[in-house]
Amino acid sequence: MLNRFRAWRERGWQVSDAQAYAHAWQQWGGSVITHPEIVAGLSALSGMEPRYLAWLHGDEPVGAIATWGRFLALSRLALRHYRKKEAFDLGNAEVILPFAPEARIPLRFSMQYVSQCHEPGIPTLRQQKESIALARAPEEYSKKFLYNQRRELRLFQEQGGVIRSILEFSPEEIAAHYVRLFTLRWGFAPRAQQTLPQVLRLLRPFMTGSVLQMYEQPIALQLLYRVESPNWISVEYINGGVDTTFQKWSPGSILSFLNTQAAWEDARAVDKALRFSFGRVDRDYKMRWCRAVPVFQI
Repeated sequence: MLNRFRAWRERGWQVSDAQAYAHAWQQWGGSVITHPEIVAGLSALSGMEPRYLAWLHGDEPVGAIATWGRFLALSRLALRHYRKKEAFDLGNAEVILPFAPEARIPLRFSMQYVSQCHEPGIPTLRQQKESIALARAPEEYSKKFLYNQRRELRLFQEQGGVIRSILEFSPEEIAAHYVRLFTLRWGFAPRAQQTLPQVLRLLRPFMTGSVLQMYEQPIALQLLYRVESPNWISVEYINGGVDTTFQKWSPGSILSFLNTQAAWEDARAVDKALRFSFGRVDRDYKMRWCRAVPVFQI
């Protein structure tokens, strides 16, 4: 029976390998959760073996996917099903699959938060009730809003605040600061904190963003992962933390301003679109920075 279900899910697909999947991603692009190095690294950390498949048009591949059983590899659905929720946390990451723009592929694997980029090309998609929050372009903010953000940044620096690159810290330091600041902000510990140093070592090539520091101590930090496709850059904001002792300086707002503006500058410097995802629309603060965008599921 299980083989029958797998045959139905994989109808039209050909068994492939990691190298072919990586080639497809480099050719057509994707997002953080589908990046070949991230799929391979986090699958190995979780004790899972990804199954790579390719969709052909004639003899030519036009799409590729990495799966865990009936699920998209690394997805929260898969983590829950295989009881791997404490292995790592990629949040409600936007899913962009390495498919050719002209491809029409009837996916039958379970997944959520599939990008609207795929709406015309995957006939099996159903729109989710949830949306994701994608950062607005700088020109979409009002002049007053930008003035207030720059003013908050100036006041923070006048009080001795320092901006540092997250890459100035070791994975172990980032993990410790993140857990501390996340717990201070939300009142509970982050998911998968035990494996976080290992995850950060694996994903260090993809880390980006700044850390705010006051009195030589980090007071605001966001976990951001960045991948670059041929035509766009994807940034996934997993979660963050703030020392609420310094709330009067608005460190969370300052950090969101710095990180989103830097990402836009980065993307525009190479003439690419930016997809900076704050994950699911579930907090009011996200809509200060973002627009709600529909996503899909299978």
